[in-house]
Parts: sequence; structure tokens; C-alpha cells
Amino acid sequence: MAFNSTNEYMGAVKRLASIDNVPDGVIGLFTNYTMKIYRSDEESQYSKPMLWIGMYIALASLICIFAMVGDLYHGLRTRKLWFPCKYFKINAASLTVIGVAMKLPVDLSAAMPGNVDQVAKLGSMAFMCSMMANLLPSLATMCSEELLANIVGLVVLVITLVVNICIQIATGVVSNEEKDRIYKMVKPGVNTESLGTNENLNKITATIQVTLLLMLLIIHICSSLAILKSKQSIDSKYQHHARALKDQQSGRLTLEGLKQHVTKYWIMGGTGSPQFITVCSATTSASGVICVLSTITHIYTVLITSSKLKSKNCESDYQWSMLVILVTQFIGVVVGTIAPLSRCFAALNFKMSIKRSWPNHINVFEIESYWIEKLSDWKKSSIPITFRSYKLTVVLENLKSIILSFLIEVQEVVVKNVTCCASDAGLEKNTHQQENYEDLSQYVLLHEEKELHEKTLKSLLKSMNRLIQKQAEKRQPNNLMRLLKKSSGFEGVEKFDNDHVPTISSKKYLDCWSLPVVTLTAIVVSLPNIEKDIAKEFLKSVSEAFTYVTLVDESLNATSDYVSIQKAAKKLWLEVGIYHKWFGHELNDSASEPEVSVRDILQWFSDTAKDIVTKVGSTKSGGPNDDSIYRSICANSMYRITETVMLSNQANINQVRQEDLFAQLSSMISDIVAACLTNLPEAIALKCHSSKIEKREADVHAAAQLFGQTKQIIKLLQGREPQSLNADDFPFIHKWRAYLRHPSNFRSSSKECDPE
Repeated sequence: MAFNSTNEYMGAVKRLASIDNVPDGVIGLFTNYTMKIYRSDEESQYSKPMLWIGMYIALASLICIFAMVGDLYHGLRTRKLWFPCKYFKINAASLTVIGVAMKLPVDLSAAMPGNVDQVAKLGSMAFMCSMMANLLPSLATMCSEELLANIVGLVVLVITLVVNICIQIATGVVSNEEKDRIYKMVKPGVNTESLGTNENLNKITATIQVTLLLMLLIIHICSSLAILKSKQSIDSKYQHHARALKDQQSGRLTLEGLKQHVTKYWIMGGTGSPQFITVCSATTSASGVICVLSTITHIYTVLITSSKLKSKNCESDYQWSMLVILVTQFIGVVVGTIAPLSRCFAALNFKMSIKRSWPNHINVFEIESYWIEKLSDWKKSSIPITFRSYKLTVVLENLKSIILSFLIEVQEVVVKNVTCCASDAGLEKNTHQQENYEDLSQYVLLHEEKELHEKTLKSLLKSMNRLIQKQAEKRQPNNLMRLLKKSSGFEGVEKFDNDHVPTISSKKYLDCWSLPVVTLTAIVVSLPNIEKDIAKEFLKSVSEAFTYVTLVDESLNATSDYVSIQKAAKKLWLEVGIYHKWFGHELNDSASEPEVSVRDILQWFSDTAKDIVTKVGSTKSGGPNDDSIYRSICANSMYRITETVMLSNQANINQVRQEDLFAQLSSMISDIVAACLTNLPEAIALKCHSSKIEKREADVHAAAQLFGQTKQIIKLLQGREPQSLNADDFPFIHKWRAYLRHPSNFRSSSKECDPE
């Protein structure tokens, strides 16, 4: 390990000692400094990795910036100018990355001698303010346990940051440039302002940023306490409207009725979104204002020191990486201000101040119950830990009551102040509502003291129509449409299975829509004489159909009796549709000879299926990962279908060509798919509803997308639905088969067809 400074110093002392007239006391004095210089060299050696730690800080800052830019892009793409948090959220990972990005402010010991070093440290605090303001709406996306854990993590991080900065202000780590401090030590009476330096500028800036950080932390805590009860209130309203909509729905949904249904849930999902509710609150507007103040302070600091920054004076152990950190986090401060500032203006546009306008403006001094309800609940509840000492229990209960009473008062003061400021800014809003939107405005799920501006309601409806139109234009299942147009009726639903064919498995399984589609497709794919282009197009059509058939199955046949059948069908489709196999057998090899007869193909499938069921029956089934149930279900389906096809063609089975079988089976598939997809409106309507408040907006968005994609399919099939089939029987394939066999007396006999 080389210590150049120590060696040079020792050499200089030796040369000084060689001079005869130098007193020994002087030599001893210089020798005493050797250890200090050695330690300084040692510290310099140990601090060499600090350059790369600085780059690590810049990388962590860059990750946070990319996440914020992702939220900006998502907001612009979805035209939500209140920029919901999709990528940049409070969680364990983001808090860890933010902690790395905040390494400079929490570094107590590293000297910051250069101007770039000082401004970079101050810039980190401004960057933290921007990130906190961006993260506020993400609090609403969490359940109570996650919210508690994450807000505690944020509090610990911010308090640590604030305390460390206060220590650095006191110790002088945050101060003016080192050379200015040295100059003042040499000439104590000099005025540093004559040198173009304000010795208190950095301390004042740091104090301002610390104050703003604490204000943002208080806002986060206040918002967290309100969010829990606020979500309960909104959820109660949602459930009330959902029950009312369910009661209003009678019979089958038409295309127009389905659109109205999606529209109502779209409004409830959009206005009942936890993030939307949080953005509408006064605390979000306040956080935006604080973020802007922090940004202005940082920009002012950079501008006033710009002449010194140009010298790139990076003298700390972080070296030139400080300049990289300064530039990166400055970009982050500017970028991070966009979303909070936009939310301030968006919140004013969202809310109509009917209940806040004169003469009722005095209501701003009465805060809503959900702000303090959680604290009140904690105050009224008893301590969960029991103590043997009665006196100790009484003391703790009284102490808890005093603390929570104080916190309730603090919460009220904070909320009243920010609400008063926000209401003053929004007083000039108009209070009229057009009659066209009166029937839809009842589905707006805001708190009682707020009403949605008509412009925002229009924007919500436009965004839904735009999404539906986009899906209708770009995501149309054209191959599926061609398959459905081949279906002229629903005879294939009846013909694919015959009750005279015995079940070879020990257990009788129900039928779902997807399993016969996959089984019939496996037979079609195995036909060697069918042209490759025709077979390829057919497989594309079935692949598109399978997506929607599975959706109907999982939405409307979600009982435990059907789940195992649906899982088996999905697993089999992976083999058939993707790998062109059936239980490991190459489908093209099952009948590799072009001259093979239709009878031989069907018989091979029937015999193989029977062997599989026999083997499954002779082995003991294992745990939940055992695939014996899957093999038994799929093999039984193949056996019944092949035996049914051979039975229906037994008079001329030897004369049936592969092309004829292809036409027969593809017709069955198109009929089954058509019958299944008559349930699409009900499946989409069911998809609109979600029991979890955090997922409702995403679920109704997916439902609107699905509606746009399938609008033409619904329109095509709506006129072909059997009129005498009960509305409750449409989701079940066995009900369809019973109806198609006895359409005249189905209403009276359908109950007898229920599976055992």
C-alpha cells in the first residue's frame, strides 16, 4: 500500500533535520504530524470506492426517474392528466432504491468541500420532495397491512434524513465552499459577500428543504389515516349501486344494454378508484404546492451558484460522480414536479363546488368524518395486550386516550388548513349539470361533500368510447368471425355427443364448452389429407375462439364441478394448439399414411383413449399435482366423441373421406363456439364487477376492451339465440343439448337434465 503524501512529508522532515541550525523542537513538532498525515493517506486509500458508490447513487436516482417518466407516459397515453401511480409506488423495493438515492443527505462524515458537492447534497433533498409528492396517490392502492408497513418505512427513511441533515447543518458539513471557510479563518474580519459568497445560503436552503420534507411526511400520514375509512365509504356506495344494477337486469342483455352496463361500471370504476379519490383530496393539492416550492428553491440555488458550478469543483471523496448525481437528480426534480403540479389543476377541474359555494363556504371548517374516524376507532378500542396489574392497564388506557386525542387535533388542524386553501381556489367553478348526464352522475362514487364536474364526466365517457373504438378497429378477431359465419344453427351442440355411448371412466364428468372444442380440434389436426393452408387457417380460428370460450366457461361456470374440466381443457389445448400433440402423440403421426381411412383414424383415437382411462383406473392417484384426473377427463371426452362420430356415420363409415370428416367436425366446432359465445354479454357484464376496490378500475377497463373486441360477434349472434331457452340455462352446454333434443317441452323437462 503506497502512501505518497506520508513518504513525501517524511522526506521533507529528514531534509529539514539535516540542516544544522534548525532547532530540535521544530523537528519534533513536524514529526508529530506524521501520524495524522498517515491516517489521512489511509482514509484516502479507503475512500477510493466512493467514486463508484456515487455512480450507484446516480443509477438508483435514474431508476426512480424512469419510474416517474413511466407514470407520466401512462397518464398521457390513457389521457389521465392526474397521472395515477402505475410504476412508481411505495413498496419495499422502491423504498430500498430511494434509500440508496438518498445516500448523500444521510452521509454524516464525508466532507463536502466543493460547491458541486454542496449543491448535490441539497439537490438530493429536493429530489426526495419530488418523489414523495409523486408517491402520495399510491398509498390508496394498498390494503391496511401494506399501508401500515410502507408508511412506517417511509417515516423511518424521512426522519433519518431530516435528523442527519440537521446534524450536518450544526456541524458545518452543509455550509459554503471550503475555500471560503479557509479564507475566513485566515482573515476573520473579511466579509464573504465581497467574494460573491453568502455563507448562510446553503444552510437556509437545507432548512427550507427539511421543513418541506416534514410537511410532506405529515401529509402522507394524514392521508394514510383517511384512506382506510374513505375506501370503506366508497366501497359501500359501489356495492349499493352494484346490487341495484343486478336487480334492474332482467332477461338477456342486448348489445345496447351491455354498453350501458359497461358505461355505468366504467364511471363507478373510474370515480371510485382509490387513487382518483386521493387525487381529489386537498392533501394531494397541498403536496403539489410543496413540491413546486421545493423545486423553485432548488432551481434558485443552482442558478445563483451556476458560475461556480461551471468550474466543476468536485473535491469530495465521491469525485466527479458528484456532478453526475447533481445533473441526474436535477432532472429528477424537474420531471418529478410535472405530475404533482398537474394533479393540483386536475383536482380543481374534477370537483364542482356546489356544496362548497356561498353561503355554505363556512363548511370548509368542518372536516369530513373519514379523516379522523380511524383515529377515533383506535381511541375507543381497548389495548389488545392484557396486563395483570389493573393500575397499569388504567394508566396505559389514559395515556393512549391522551395521545390519540392530540393526534386527532393535529389531523383536524392539518386537514382544515389544506382544505381551506383548496376550496378558495375552486370557488369559481360552475354549478350547472346538463340533463344528459343526470342519469349517469348518480354512479359517481365521490364523497358526499364533493361532486364531479361535468367536463370530467364527459372525459370519462370519451375515454371509454375511445377504448372501445380502438379495440373494434385494431383487435377484431377476424378469424373467429369467419368460423362463426360457417355456423347456420346449433345442431353441432347436440351431435358431438351421444347418450348411447357408454362412459368408460369410473366417474361421470360434466361437460364444459371448451373441452369438446379442443377434442374435436385434435381430430381435425390429425387428418393428413387436408391442405396445410386450410388446416392452418382453421387452427387460427379455433385459437381465437378458445380465448373467448374459456372466458365464458370461467365466468359463468365457476363452480368446483366445472373447474377441473376447464383446467383439463386448457392443459390439453396447450398440447393440441401449440405443439400439435395429443397425450404426447404427434397428431400428424397418428395417421401418417395419406391413404389411411377415416374409420382407422377415429378408431385409433378411441382405442388410445380407452387405454389411457384403463391405465389411470389401475393406478393410484396422488396429490394435487397428479395428472391422472386430467388424463381421465380428456381421454373420456375423446372416446365419447369418436364413438359418437363413428356411430353417426356407421352406415357408410368406409365411404367417408377425410375432407367430409373435416367439414363435419369443423361445423360441429363452429356450432359449439357460436352457442357458447351467445353468453358473451353476460360474461362481459360479470367481468365489470370486482369485489376488491383496488382492482375495479382495471377489471372494468378489461371488460370495455373485451366489449370493443367482441361487439361484432355479439351483434352477429344476437338474432340467432333460441327464444324458448331459459335465460339461466344459456351458460350450460348440457342444457343446450337437452333443449335441442326436445325444444317443445324443454321448459318443463330442463330441470330433469341437471347433472348429478
